[in-house]
Amino acid sequence: MSMEKTKVKTLLEACLVVLIIVIISELIGIIKFAVGPGTVTLLPMLFAVILGILCAPSLLGKIIKPMKKIVNEDVIEFSGSVVVIALLPLGVKYGTLVGPNIVKIIQAGPALLLQELGNIGTIFIGLPIALLLGMKREAVGAAVSICREPTLGVVSEKYGINSPEGTGVLGTYMMGTVFGTIFFGLLGSLSVGTGLHPYALAMASGMGSASMMTAASSSLAAAAPAEMSDTILAYAATSNMLTGVTGLYVVIFISLPLINKLYDVLEPRIGKKKEES
Repeated sequence: MSMEKTKVKTLLEACLVVLIIVIISELIGIIKFAVGPGTVTLLPMLFAVILGILCAPSLLGKIIKPMKKIVNEDVIEFSGSVVVIALLPLGVKYGTLVGPNIVKIIQAGPALLLQELGNIGTIFIGLPIALLLGMKREAVGAAVSICREPTLGVVSEKYGINSPEGTGVLGTYMMGTVFGTIFFGLLGSLSVGTGLHPYALAMASGMGSASMMTAASSSLAAAAPAEMSDTILAYAATSNMLTGVTGLYVVIFISLPLINKLYDVLEPRIGKKKEES
């Protein structure tokens, strides 16, 4: 019984913290300002992520002592396990946008399917940088893709989560979880100023992460013309869904063999030598 009471207490504390963060974020509202040719749109979700990070006991807890009692390790562990559940209503909401725009989605043709190949770009950009920073086999896991759940599962199954490759993929996964929403929220609004079509940018927003896709597509929809809003969200939701399906096979059959081959070529040339003890 004491265990059940502890779980209920943890749930109530987590809900209280979330409620406070939501209220503060909504009170701040949407903030827009011009940066060069584009407009940066800061959505309440961005402020919610920042406030959530600040609530960590190691940060805000040092300043506001009562926060350590509310946001303790139990609350943090519980919150991490319910993130996927919390995102399900969001997925349903975006799913309802796909149906009314199905004709436009079909007209997009193979573009939505082929956009997954764009994730291979992480290999050619991320792997050399990782090797220059001194990473070894960790670079394979870290740079094989944007490293969301399908990639995490594939690398963990092939190499083991405690392997160097597993450490790399888990590191990228955690960085995406903490900073991905902030980064893509800013990128979504700034990308309008590049001159690329908003629908193409909407497809690019579907990178296999519900939170990142939501941040990117929402800020993109807010910065683009109002009549494009629903179509942008529909393209992003469909792209995200297809990435979750096709991304698994791209990682298995294309990305992993490619990055291993490229690692063998680049590591002897640009990799840092480990110092002898």
